[in-house]
Amino acid sequence: MSKTPQDTIAILGSGGGVANALLSIFQHAALDPSDPLHDRIKTCALHLIDIKQQQKSNIAKRFPHLAAQIHLHQLNLRDIPLFRRYLNKHRPTLVIDVSWADTLDMLACCDELSIPYVNTALENTMIDDLEDEYEGFPLIERYRLFEQKKAAFQNTTAIVCSGMNPGVVNWMALEVIKQHPQEKPLGLYIVEEDTSFFADPSLADPDTLYTTWSPECFLDEAIHSYPMLVQGSTPLFFYNEVYELKFNVRLGSKQFFGSLMPHEESLSLADFCQLETGFLYKVNHHTTSLIKRNLHQTDILWQKELKVLDPAAAKLSGADLVGVLIVYPDKERYMYHVLDNKTAYAEYGVNATYLQVASGVYGAAASLLRDAIPRGIYYVEDLVTRTNSRYGDYVTYHLKSYVQGENPDTDGTLLNRMQKDA
Repeated sequence: MSKTPQDTIAILGSGGGVANALLSIFQHAALDPSDPLHDRIKTCALHLIDIKQQQKSNIAKRFPHLAAQIHLHQLNLRDIPLFRRYLNKHRPTLVIDVSWADTLDMLACCDELSIPYVNTALENTMIDDLEDEYEGFPLIERYRLFEQKKAAFQNTTAIVCSGMNPGVVNWMALEVIKQHPQEKPLGLYIVEEDTSFFADPSLADPDTLYTTWSPECFLDEAIHSYPMLVQGSTPLFFYNEVYELKFNVRLGSKQFFGSLMPHEESLSLADFCQLETGFLYKVNHHTTSLIKRNLHQTDILWQKELKVLDPAAAKLSGADLVGVLIVYPDKERYMYHVLDNKTAYAEYGVNATYLQVASGVYGAAASLLRDAIPRGIYYVEDLVTRTNSRYGDYVTYHLKSYVQGENPDTDGTLLNRMQKDA
């Protein structure tokens, strides 16, 4: 007789790259007795939910050690009554949302039944549907509407915005700051340099835009939004295209120029720490060049072919470096994680970016499954300062290569780092 599963974990958006990476982590957890979630994953039921469902045989081939635990559900998550019926029938232990479904709708459904919830980013289908009306400011509007309504959720325990960034970087920022509690920083910058690309560059189509995660979401930040910095609780915007400006980043001997893009962690960390924040992002040279060539006609980029760099389709080189740079009056401190695609694919079968994001999801899921977290809605900085979550232990289990260091001088806050990009 088969053993009754102890937990049911529902994964929304199960056909996407983050879900694929998370399932790979879960498969490792099921096979590794030392993994913090070993016993929970080994015996749980995994409900994969998407609007266009995968073939069970394909999933079983990728995740043979989870295949017997996987159940497929084909749902349109805009159909809220249908999702409610699913929740009422199956009563999952945890809902992990890596879909494009409306965050407030999903949270409301989970709140009705006191079901814990995790996601990686804030989504709002009204803003998506009225994209012209919110052009330039989609992220800040998603955040504003979420902040207005989150207090209404009184019955669930939810960790929101826990991927890599936002997510793991929020934990990194607090780790660096708490090591020197007597020193007050001036600025806190989330930094990312993603050099991932084809190992054989000749495979690239000159007119295709390549990213390591959702190209549509990337373009939402890169060409549909204004550059955003945040000072305390006040977001400020440059009336420029994102790729008209670049900002200097130094991490010891590592240096690059990143573009200033809006991101959830810039808003939540600025409010929490009362500092200046911003997200500085550099992607592969091919995609950067394609955007710059069309800087004064960016709408044309939506008409290009958009592709995710998938190591299963073609060998990838490069790595994704994600971290934080904390600026003090006379110095800078930093912490980052760097993962190369060769290692990520060899060990988990995915690209580096998706594995990093999924590790943040894993950290939040482990916190809810392992730790006694009181009811409430938590960003990662709230989670690690207001609860007994061992989030840091969880996100360093599958991502192990963190680097910390100090620059003995400083380039200053964002305006001092800015250059006009020719």
